[in-house]
Amino acid sequence: MAGPEPLGHPGWRRLLERARRALERTGGSLDGAITLATPTEQERLVVIGVTGAHRSAGAARLTVRLAELDQHLRAAHGTGLAETVSASAPLRDRPADARREAEARDALVTLAGGGRHATAAWHQEWLAGLRRDGTLTRIVRGGLPFADLIRVLDELPADDELLPVFAERVLNDTKALTDGPLRALLLRALTAWQATPDGSALTAWPTSGGGPGAAVPNGREQERVLLESAGLVSDDLASQVLVLNLPATGGLLGSWLTEAAGAGVPLRVTLHQLRLTPLSIAAAEVFVCENPAVLRAAAAVHGGRSHPLICTEGVPSAAAHHLLRSMPDTRIRWRNDFDWAGVRMTGAALRRYPAAVPWRMSAAAYRPAAGGLALLGPPADTFWDPRLREAMATARTALMEERLLPELLADLSAR
Repeated sequence: MAGPEPLGHPGWRRLLERARRALERTGGSLDGAITLATPTEQERLVVIGVTGAHRSAGAARLTVRLAELDQHLRAAHGTGLAETVSASAPLRDRPADARREAEARDALVTLAGGGRHATAAWHQEWLAGLRRDGTLTRIVRGGLPFADLIRVLDELPADDELLPVFAERVLNDTKALTDGPLRALLLRALTAWQATPDGSALTAWPTSGGGPGAAVPNGREQERVLLESAGLVSDDLASQVLVLNLPATGGLLGSWLTEAAGAGVPLRVTLHQLRLTPLSIAAAEVFVCENPAVLRAAAAVHGGRSHPLICTEGVPSAAAHHLLRSMPDTRIRWRNDFDWAGVRMTGAALRRYPAAVPWRMSAAAYRPAAGGLALLGPPADTFWDPRLREAMATARTALMEERLLPELLADLSAR
């Protein structure tokens, strides 16, 4: 029945497929057995021929020992089980493959362990996450450039460097971080870095879960913000900051800022403009808010009589940081929304800028309203006012800046 080519007979096909998987799983061992569920009549007859034992037509499962199958094939066809099933495609030695992959994963861990950030908690949790979810295995199997990723991380944070320039300097390829698996791996690492609990490593990144395992950003705009937080600028024209009444001297931009301040008109400034000519900011104190609604209200109510105001529009851009670095002697009054992401961004700013102080970011200013938005993610540190964390954790309600508009506008009045 089997004929000179067992693999071509319907009664043999599933039996030999099961045998191939068993041999690959055990590295070629003949000690085990295979089972056919709901066998066909042809399969039942083949098994009877192999084992020499009758199997009833109503049998729901048929079991054959691999050694028995090997012996039958040698006697009937002149080749053993391994040779028979490998005629169509070589057998894989999965235990050996697993050992090689484990060795390759260990090599990647060792490589990462020699990196600049290896002792940081975020780095260790990030690397453990790559192992837990199988990413390291996919890196090994796909031959992805993990060594390049470590070289990139070792150079971060950068100093607001254009991404193609950075990629050329570090990897000798201007497009290495534009798209593809290396960019995806970098974004995942930066997400873990940004989620550092105290927010001190980089500007806080407001991920959904708040921890190192949080999802990477969704969309080019969120990716741009995340890269900028590490000092990598995708486009110095896209990186912008919104300002109101910020007089300055220095080139064309200084003139624009001064004229806009005189008229009380908001102005959007790009990183490209900020880099053209060094600015000298003519303000002893500036206020920083998160939401454009606050700046818009200040312009409408106070016009040119509003104190200087900078709006980050969420996570501060590279342009915002560049502008703030240009005023080292200026007092910075900083605030964000009363949610855990906003608290983290405030903490990061207070650590980053010695001249920064909280602006109505205290337990006294936090007044959660009934029916407000729920706080998401783990609580953040409020080292400047520990009672704020306690109050927010107890109320479990976010408070957006717009609810504080009357107080904020009163602070911004320069009359």
